[in-house]
Amino acid sequence: MNWDSSFKNFKNYLKLERGLSENSIKSYDFDLSLFKKFLDFNQINDTPINCKTETIKNYLRKNLSDKKSRSQARSISALKSFFNYLVFEGLIKESPVSNIESPKIETKLPEVLTEDEVSQLIESIDLSHSFGQRNRTIIEVLYGTGIRVSELVNLKLSNIFFKENILKITGKGNKERFVPLGKVASTEIKKYKESRYKLKIDDKFSDILFLNKYGRCLTRSMIFKIISDASKSISSEKKISPHTLRHSFATHLLKNGADLRTIQLILGHESITTTEIYTHLDTFHLEEVLKKYHPRGD
Repeated sequence: MNWDSSFKNFKNYLKLERGLSENSIKSYDFDLSLFKKFLDFNQINDTPINCKTETIKNYLRKNLSDKKSRSQARSISALKSFFNYLVFEGLIKESPVSNIESPKIETKLPEVLTEDEVSQLIESIDLSHSFGQRNRTIIEVLYGTGIRVSELVNLKLSNIFFKENILKITGKGNKERFVPLGKVASTEIKKYKESRYKLKIDDKFSDILFLNKYGRCLTRSMIFKIISDASKSISSEKKISPHTLRHSFATHLLKNGADLRTIQLILGHESITTTEIYTHLDTFHLEEVLKKYHPRGD
């Protein structure tokens, strides 16, 4: 068995059996291809079946020692997943990566906007521009629902239920969930739909909500550009991305009394541990609670 065929089989496994998204599979493919390039460049003849732990350690030492701990951890994780797959398939008895530890990653709290900054971002959109209403709607939906960028670009008209104010979202691993749609975001979608129908829409994308000028699906990078351009018009030095709006959505929910379990379900987190990061964000709110409710808080 050679590396190319085993990588191909592994990617099929990730897609069909684990149900990972295309973006996740590309990430695995990128990290594994770097390892393969290292083997080829150094003329190392290890195969997937007889790959040695020392070979992997040399690769990590020579190619990743100057990388950030997060990049190192991701590469090690990709290799571990690949060799664990080979163990699972009965092709090897033990993973050569099993005793290699990942570096500790410092938890980085995500950037969060204030409610006023969110309003500034939305109001910065020029509605006289041909795609102004679309761009405003994108920001309202990201902030008003907390959905991911990949979920936004694939959002279908047929999965928007205006009467019930609900979105049907297909998230990571093709898992479906229902997300509440607020009145403001719902109104903006209806406004955008009026201008959307003026486009010459590609039949392949007729059910996709957000389209480019060619009537085709927007890319993730285009969403990032729309948010980046809008952020230049507001009085904030924060680095604002679509993820910032998702984090702000969750933080503002928590601040106003929503419970973690509800936020977890809306965001589509598999583990509530992921959601718990938002408990560390609103320190000002926590300080105010202490002052208000604790006898010695003020």
